[in-house]
Amino acid sequence: MSDGLGSFNALAGDEAERRLRGCFANHEWAARVAGGRPYEDRKVLLTAAETAFEELNAANWLAAIASHPRIGDRGGHAPGSSEREQQRALQAPDETLAALADENRRYEARFGHVFLIAASGRDAEEILGELRRRMNAQPAAELETAKRELRKISRMRIEKMLDP
Repeated sequence: MSDGLGSFNALAGDEAERRLRGCFANHEWAARVAGGRPYEDRKVLLTAAETAFEELNAANWLAAIASHPRIGDRGGHAPGSSEREQQRALQAPDETLAALADENRRYEARFGHVFLIAASGRDAEEILGELRRRMNAQPAAELETAKRELRKISRMRIEKMLDP
């Protein structure tokens, strides 16, 4: 067991839930995952997180998606994490950031929610290309893609939370 996992297992329930909500903005999900402690290793914790994702309804997912800032923007339910994850993208030239902002607005008008992508390590041009490619998707398929990306983001945040 890593020190980070041991520390997480030892947290009071409300603090464990608060930290998990920083990984994925849903109270029910966080309560379920926190309630499964103690976890013997990271893999078991991540499996529990995946199982809890499967139990969410559409409204839960849409609320979690809405808690994220647009790519290129700051804020959201975990602003420090979002800013770190978008670090490369935020270093883009102003014209690229403006194009991202325009495409984000088009995406939201088409799909009704913010564009989500696991942005960590990606530059703005790569993200912009993916945003434009995904504009051609059917709404139901795009929602599934956004959910997959949100799961990736959440898994990365859980891993980071466990790093001592």
